[in-house]
Amino acid sequence: MTTFPISRPVRNLAVRLTDGALWLIASLHLLVLATLIAALLSISDAGAAEESVCGGTNILASMEQSDPARLAALRQEADAVPNGKGLLWKIESQGSAPSWLLGTMHVTDPRVLAMPEGAVDAFTKAAIVIVESDEIVDDKKAAAAIMMRPDLTMFAGDKTINDFLKPEDRLRLESGLKQRGIPLPLVAKMKPWMIASFVALPACEISRKAAGASFLDKKLAEDAVKEGKTLKGLETLVEQLSAMDSLPVELHLQALIETLALGKTIDDVIQTTTDLYLSGDTGMIMPMMKSVSTQTAASDFGFADFEQRIIIDRNKIMAARAEPILKGGNVFMAVGALHLSGPEGLVELLRQRGFTVTRTN
Repeated sequence: MTTFPISRPVRNLAVRLTDGALWLIASLHLLVLATLIAALLSISDAGAAEESVCGGTNILASMEQSDPARLAALRQEADAVPNGKGLLWKIESQGSAPSWLLGTMHVTDPRVLAMPEGAVDAFTKAAIVIVESDEIVDDKKAAAAIMMRPDLTMFAGDKTINDFLKPEDRLRLESGLKQRGIPLPLVAKMKPWMIASFVALPACEISRKAAGASFLDKKLAEDAVKEGKTLKGLETLVEQLSAMDSLPVELHLQALIETLALGKTIDDVIQTTTDLYLSGDTGMIMPMMKSVSTQTAASDFGFADFEQRIIIDRNKIMAARAEPILKGGNVFMAVGALHLSGPEGLVELLRQRGFTVTRTN
């Protein structure tokens, strides 16, 4: 049981949330958010979580009937993404046993935990397991690491989120949070992305986490330790927090406010994202999200800045740190699926470092 120091109202708040946030949905690959949610829920009352059925409909399936031309444009964009299909990749280096790269989704959905064909066997045979952060296997250490840097999650001194809000935005935020049972004063000291992290997942996911279920990456890390494998991390949780906090507060705030206005559309985004992940169609995830956000907001939510800092910059760090480990062979590496695709995704970056990387599913 973690000693994560947070007030009882926030504990109860965490299990009452029923909606997600589009900005944070794009961050489902960001391990620290899943870790943070898990840490908060682990100190909730034992019976606090309620059973909840996942809802939402597939946006792309609906679009096929309502706007096939737009769907075709999104598919064209997705098809142009290098390595935008597939979740499991074989990594080979001369003189070493093959290794494996799995794109993950940091959720407890049983369908995701089952992993694609071949992944279970690859994991079983591997001697070394790499995840984004190996700190996730110990809830106390993970919580302590996060709390050691309150400047990354909370406003300092007397400053609150109100200092960044225009009057009309304050009303929108207050109303949006109230609809979700969250009084603005309760979370006013939290940075906008922290508030959004509380509403980033649907009720069914929050219920599973509150009941103690591990998200995929954590389960892999835990299983690695249980089976006596060597576990290695590519980043620290503080590094991940710093990446999120490096984006302008105004950008996070805008994303939070505008996403709250999406209402139940977020359930559809989550359902569609999960469906795309399970089919290995990862190249379609960001085009789909951009399409939804541009229809509901006056801006593009700063996706270019988000992709650069949260995905591309971190890809380069991960590739550099993974290289010497992968050269030894017999490794199972699992990172968020959005890190794999694109011209600066891990698949391409590892190829540039001399590895042969081949899709297997």
